[in-house]
Amino acid sequence: MKLIFDINGGDNKSEIIKGAIEASNEFDTDIILVGREDFIKENLQELDYNKDKVEIVDAKENIENNEDPAFALRRKKDSSIVIAMTLLKEKKADALISAGSTGALLAGGLFIVGRIKGIKRAVLPTSIPGMKSNTMVIDSGANMDTNPELLLEFATLGEVFLKEYYKIDSPKVGLLNVGSEEGKGNTLYKETYKVLKDSNINFVGNIEARDIMNNDVDLLVCDGFDGNILLKSIEGVVDFAVKNVFHSLEKSDLDDESKALFSKFLMTKFKNLDAKEVGGTILLGIDGNIIKAHGNSDERAIKNAAKYAISIVESNVVKKIKDKVEGKWKKEF
Repeated sequence: MKLIFDINGGDNKSEIIKGAIEASNEFDTDIILVGREDFIKENLQELDYNKDKVEIVDAKENIENNEDPAFALRRKKDSSIVIAMTLLKEKKADALISAGSTGALLAGGLFIVGRIKGIKRAVLPTSIPGMKSNTMVIDSGANMDTNPELLLEFATLGEVFLKEYYKIDSPKVGLLNVGSEEGKGNTLYKETYKVLKDSNINFVGNIEARDIMNNDVDLLVCDGFDGNILLKSIEGVVDFAVKNVFHSLEKSDLDDESKALFSKFLMTKFKNLDAKEVGGTILLGIDGNIIKAHGNSDERAIKNAAKYAISIVESNVVKKIKDKVEGKWKKEF
């Protein structure tokens, strides 16, 4: 098993290196660190690792979030994302992990690694916890502008992913909307409702944002704009709630032992709400294992993204999705 890490991408480059090394040590995996060689070597000096398992590939440039992804890919041939994607395309490693620009990752996946035949767009699925079960949101930030046909494609990719990776036989699919009744929403969501209803997927109707974590829907379909706002709103509310609870606990009249026990209990309960516990998500629709980590990922998040990447590789889910989607494409065309 060999993993590629995009070191130039993300807000915390030193943390990415630490997380990559921790993943290599804990999971006994070979890694390729793609980024500025001098910076990587400087950070590696203070870390304990097996030098035989770590390879450095120099990349001087980085594609920033404010750049046009397609243009930057052509202009910045020495960027870490271009070099990392090329290594993945050439089968020099099993998976790529990046906390860099989502747009660059999407464009690189499409134009360098290549998409699965019959798929128009790649898409980001993100799992959020619920009272009854987890719900996967698709798209969570890759595609800001879509149409009903693309949202059906996203739903199909998500359905196959849930069946093949999570072993859910018949995933229940909902559509994010401002109301549960048919006919709610803007033109895009009204038309998408009809398309999903007439499809072969197990569509259960509209789902309001406030009901997501109390519902048992397996897959929630939306465009990347709404999906990203939804996820970041949940992250913000959870972060506020956790800080508020611990602040109130600290100011309470409980003795120190009770505070410690209660804090430990709360930490176990809040753990599954922490995005850093998952680390990243796969870019579906690409003919390769590409994992998108959060832009502000720290050491723990990167290590967990690597753990997720290893499970994706071992499950062979990309090939399974490719076989099913391409088989469906051949039947239809």
